[in-house]
Amino acid sequence: MSSPSLPDSPAAATPRRRVAALWPSLLALSLANLWPLLGVAFFRWTVFSVVLLFWLENVIVGMFNLARMWMAQGGSSQGGKLAIMPFFAVHYGMFTLVHGVFVFALFGGGSLGSIGEGLRQSQVGAAALALAASHGVSFVVNYLGAGEFRSATLDDLMAQPYGRVVVLHVVIIFGGFAIASMGAPAAALALLVVLKIGLDVVAHVREHTGAGGLLLRRKRAPGAARGSAGAGRSGRAGDGR
Repeated sequence: MSSPSLPDSPAAATPRRRVAALWPSLLALSLANLWPLLGVAFFRWTVFSVVLLFWLENVIVGMFNLARMWMAQGGSSQGGKLAIMPFFAVHYGMFTLVHGVFVFALFGGGSLGSIGEGLRQSQVGAAALALAASHGVSFVVNYLGAGEFRSATLDDLMAQPYGRVVVLHVVIIFGGFAIASMGAPAAALALLVVLKIGLDVVAHVREHTGAGGLLLRRKRAPGAARGSAGAGRSGRAGDGR
């Protein structure tokens, strides 16, 4: 009788290596998110400057998700991608637009022209480029370099950005509103940025190593997967998986 621990041991040994493999992208993410802290401390960033930057990050996330969809090989045909990608672009674009309307109405004086003004002032545009670069590092190192694209599916990628965006920006919008009502003290604004960095780090680690994470599925030992599938078929005859 073969020992069941043998096929499971590679999978059991991978969690620390999976987290360690994320250090380059985590470092880039943390450094890019330090920019708004500098803005608050030295460039007199307002609540609108901070929230505008994080809204622009939504746009960046959507663009990189389209790139992920195009490179995905988890049972996705090119024809399927050409059908799903425009749908995602419209759906996510509308979601981001509505979110932006709330941002501009609450913090930007209700004018879309405040976008250009916000980008020109306080180095927000440069900070957005830094965030884009950090997402680019994750795309190259984790998605392409670590081979996440091989197991990525359009279904997973279609839903992936929304959970992060909703949780993160509900906290940011309500936190920003509370800070604005207090007169936007710099210490409270800096605390909001630190909270965002913490949420970003947790979301990044969970995305790549947590339950359902792309890297977790790719790194799982084939023997363990076959063993668990066989046990599922023998133990649950009605299981369709």
